[in-house]
Order: sequence, then structure tokens, then C-alpha cells
Amino acid sequence: MRDTLTGSRIRERRQIAGLRQAELARRVGISASYLNLIEHNRRRIGGKLLVDIASALAVEPSLLTQGLEATLISALREAAADAVGQQAEVDSLEEFAGRFPGWAAVLAQMHRRVVSLERTVETLSDRLTHDPHLAASMHEVLSTAAAIRSTAAILAETQEIEPEWQDRFHRNLHQDAERLADSSKSLVAYLDDSDAADDRRGVPLEDAEAFFEQRGHHFPEMEGSEDSSAIDLSEIDSAAAKTVTRGLLDVYASDAKAMPLKAVKTALAGTEPDPIKLAAQFSVDIATVLRRLAALPDGVLSRPTGLVVCDASGSILFAKSVPGFAMPRFGEACPLWPLFQALNRPLVPIRKRIVQLGRSAAEFDCYAYAWPQAMSGYDDAPVYRSVMLVRAVEEGGQGGQPVARVGPSCRVCPNADCESRREPSILSEGF
Repeated sequence: MRDTLTGSRIRERRQIAGLRQAELARRVGISASYLNLIEHNRRRIGGKLLVDIASALAVEPSLLTQGLEATLISALREAAADAVGQQAEVDSLEEFAGRFPGWAAVLAQMHRRVVSLERTVETLSDRLTHDPHLAASMHEVLSTAAAIRSTAAILAETQEIEPEWQDRFHRNLHQDAERLADSSKSLVAYLDDSDAADDRRGVPLEDAEAFFEQRGHHFPEMEGSEDSSAIDLSEIDSAAAKTVTRGLLDVYASDAKAMPLKAVKTALAGTEPDPIKLAAQFSVDIATVLRRLAALPDGVLSRPTGLVVCDASGSILFAKSVPGFAMPRFGEACPLWPLFQALNRPLVPIRKRIVQLGRSAAEFDCYAYAWPQAMSGYDDAPVYRSVMLVRAVEEGGQGGQPVARVGPSCRVCPNADCESRREPSILSEGF
């Protein structure tokens, strides 16, 4: 009976990671309905699918298949790692969970709740600030409420109103109240993040990134060719998304031709990648190297690798995620990320070991580089872009390097002493 609750553990870990069923299903190459059966323990799971799901959730497969005690101990370890200003006795976790299983479960549950709430706050904060559909819905609700208030004020403050006008005001109140009710229902439905909801992207860039993620960010049919027309984009509905995707594929094709896969594998054999040496070896710029390293197939590099590209305004143009890495898509990101610092030092390669504060203190090696786009004429100021390669740091590896502290955004960063802080954190003290 030890493996009969694997689906429940998958569901729990997915919710902790802030993923929807549709998103996790897409990452592992199965349908959302099949994943739903797994999570409700109606389908057994094992082998490659279990490994793929564990990888997508950034956990060990044993955590999904073992009993409650192992899961509880793992949750306590996460709570201890996330604690700020407190040093937990990690060596005594097994004894604590064994002697006080109830209290251990309460602590683990509260930690999961805090993690979920922090993710919800960060997600809704970005959506409230930048989602055009949400902004329009909020405007509709507020403008309707203002109209109702104005009409009600006239009725309340005017002592004598002709019956004809009074009836008209009453009709307006009724119509505005109905409109407010409809707008409110629509807004609530849009904010509903239940598992039954369809995966809503709709933004061309996010559609393009989802397409790349579904293909593992690697396209064997384009290796050594600059022709991206061989890639079928029929699964992408939006014409704008197809245009964005085709542009990203053209860049991929150009990078693949400049740095052939076989030659890159030979250059990386048994060594960690050095972007400067690779740029000299292949006679390309460092931006090409960083993009190419992020697009290599699984197994070529020893550690998970992500990528972020932005323009001079700081707007994210493309992002490939890596477990534990979190950067807001729509502005308000921490300015201490090497991605943004590179814009102040164009053509200068930057390498930094960073620790990302917040829910968990994840460490990454970051390589960043900013370069000018082609200029259209004389005296035109160059338009810069910046790219950052993000590589997870192996536990206990490559110690001794100075570490820079960065956060996802000021709203959810616990570093109160940061000189770059723009606004107070919404996190309570000691979180």
C-alpha cells in the first residue's frame, strides 16, 4: 500500500510548486485528464513518467513514492531551509517527526500554506499590475460602482425630484447594478485558479515560450540549418504568437549554424562551459554562446540551465525556467540581477554567483552579457539587449566564491537592508 498514495503526493507537490494540472501535464507530455486520474490515485505510475514528473516538480522520485514519514521529514527540511533568522536542529528531524508526528505535521502544513500564499500574492500582484484584461475588468467594476454612487447621491440629496426623473434614476440604478453584478462575476471567474480551469496564456510571448518548453528548447531538425520553416507551428492559434515564435526559431537556427552541436559537445567534453573561451573557439559573440548553451539537449550539461533575455527597458523578451529560479515577467524585478547590471556595462561579460532570497535561498551561477542591435543609420543611438544564462549550483560544489543577494521583487524580498529597495516588503518580519 506504500505506493497507492503517489498520486496524492504528486498533487500536493504540484500545488506547492504553484503549477496547474495543465502546465505540469504539458511539461511531462501527457494530457491533463490523465494527470487528473493519476493525482486521484486512479492510475498507477512508475518508470520514466514518474521520473519526468519528479523532475518537473524539482523533487526526488522517492519523495513521491515513499510513505508519509519520509514526506513529512522532507517538508520539515524545506521549512528549516526557508526559516529566516532561525537555526533548526536538522540532524534531529527524524527523531522529532517520530516522537511528535502531530506537531511535525502541523509545522509542515503551515509551511506549505505560507509557500502557497506567497506564490498567490506574487502572482496576483503581477496580474493586477500588468494584465490588460484584468485592468479592463477592474476599470469596468470601478466605473460602474462610481456611476451607482453618483446616481444614489442625487436621489439621497435632492429633496424634490420630478416623478419622470425619479423613474429614470431608478432605471439607471437597476441597469448599473446589473452591469456591476455581471462585471464582478466575470472578474471572479477570471481570477479563479482552480484545477478545472483551462490553461489561459493568450499572450504571444507566453505562447511562444510554451511551444519551446514543450519541445525541450531543442530542435534537432534545425541543427546546422538557418531555415526555420521546417518547424510546424499549426498548434499555435494566434498569428502574433506565430510571428514571435518564428523570430525566436530564426535566432535558434542562426546560433545552431554558428555553433554546430557535434563541435559543441566535443568542446564541452568533461569540462564545465566557459563562455569566453567558447566564444573565441567558435568566433561568435558571448550572447550567441549563452543562448546556445541554454538550447543544448538534455545530458550535454551537468546542471539544469535557464535563460533570460531582456531589452534596454528591462522587459523580458524570452525566458527558459530552471527549478528554483523566479523572476517577475512584467517589470518590478530586482535590479541586482546580472541581467540588468549588464545593460550598464555593454559588451562586458559578467559572471556572478547569486543567492535568490524569498521562499527558499536558491543559489545560481549567472553569466550575463549586453550587446547593441544593428543600427539603422549614422548618429542613431544603439538599442541594447541583455542575455543571462542561469545555472543551478550543485549542493556543496564550487564553494568559496562571493555570493550576491538578490530577490524576485521588492514586494516579496526579505532583505530589509537592501539599498536598491523601492518599496517595503509585504512579508511579515521574520518570515
